[in-house]
Amino acid sequence: MNTLKTRAPGLVTAGGPANVLGGIDALLGSAVSDVLIMSNGASAGPIGAFRRVDRDNLRRGVRYRVLFPDSARLSRRLSNAALAGAEVRTDAEVPVDAVVIDGTTTLLSADRSSTVGSAQVAVLRLPSVVTATTELFERIWPVAVPLIPVDLPDGVDGGDGLTPTARERALLALLNAGSTDESAAARLDISVRTVRRMVADLMNRLGARSRFQAGAKAVGRGWLLD
Repeated sequence: MNTLKTRAPGLVTAGGPANVLGGIDALLGSAVSDVLIMSNGASAGPIGAFRRVDRDNLRRGVRYRVLFPDSARLSRRLSNAALAGAEVRTDAEVPVDAVVIDGTTTLLSADRSSTVGSAQVAVLRLPSVVTATTELFERIWPVAVPLIPVDLPDGVDGGDGLTPTARERALLALLNAGSTDESAAARLDISVRTVRRMVADLMNRLGARSRFQAGAKAVGRGWLLD
């Protein structure tokens, strides 16, 4: 049973964990073609979570596109979503928590700081709201960086990015100083292939499209301060 309650034409709200999660699951379960998810990554609320209904939808052939900020690239929920078949990308900042279902229904978090237990979610079927939310998503999506899922160890959630190992820090420092892959490999006593694999992994974790951008983001996170 859908536990969401309509209060005005095109507007539905819900309060309390059972009502929110049950209502959202019911709406997502009705998806036929596609689901768009945007999250600023800061909220523990129900929008942006990846649950059984989402996996069931992916198995049914529903297309999922998911946008999160770069700071969430190593979160387990994003890796799980990508491994389940969702298309996941991240950008420097995602301005709103929202879900669009089949281009007809938009879910918006009424309180970005809410937890699941106190969340208020608005579900709107007003064409103007659905169109505006979809257009915002489509403006960010082409410039966002695709996520390659990371196999995190059990019990580990990268959250805002796992601290690099000493070898990774040394590699970043060498590359930042202008070393080639070959010279960095020789200095670190590893193969050139390993250097390139490490660089690709670091770029993925940082959400970088180029080595230059990866270096800038590594500096921004304090990975090169030492």
